[in-house]
Amino acid sequence: MRILLVEDDVMIGEAVSLALKDAAYAVDWVKDGATADTVLAHGEHQAVLLDLGLPKQDGLEVLHRLRQSGNAIPAIIITARDGIADRIKGLDLGADDYLVKPFDIHELLARLRAIVRRQGGQAASVLSNGQVSLDPATREAQCGETLVMLSAREFSLLQALLLRPGTILTRADLEERIYGWNEEVESNAVDFLIHSVRKKLGAATIKNVRGAGWMVEKAR
Repeated sequence: MRILLVEDDVMIGEAVSLALKDAAYAVDWVKDGATADTVLAHGEHQAVLLDLGLPKQDGLEVLHRLRQSGNAIPAIIITARDGIADRIKGLDLGADDYLVKPFDIHELLARLRAIVRRQGGQAASVLSNGQVSLDPATREAQCGETLVMLSAREFSLLQALLLRPGTILTRADLEERIYGWNEEVESNAVDFLIHSVRKKLGAATIKNVRGAGWMVEKAR
């Protein structure tokens, strides 16, 4: 899962980036609203964490332009603006959630997991297609009687597939969700991760669609 963090405070940005990476998210970090506006137009991310008091362009303006363009990417506002009017305005402009600084990083991660589940049409805390299940809070995956802990990138790969069961994801799709801008992607990285997940959970967990990509089956 690839997240765009929009935050001009270096200390907060570094802390949130580190926490997100530790939680198995790929993170790209920009420090002003104008850059965020440009990056979001490319549609590379699956969620955005958006500060409001940004240089060059206010976060509310970024959010307004984002929703006007029809982009439904999940967005959590993270800001020091704690007034009720600010919260109402942010939510009415299309934010999925609003978190006031200073916040507990574990609460931020829980709220992020919740909106990602909703984006994938899942209400339960555990992602599942009826064959394999994945707990985003613990990175544990289960298939039948087999319960294993996944590495950060194994988790990111399986999460991307389980959020869209029955949908074929290409190598580029998976790389985009697993790696951030500054992370080097080896040519066989996706193949290695799929092999590793299959080794832990069984060969049938992830289906190869020859010449197209990979998928997990829809629930029956």
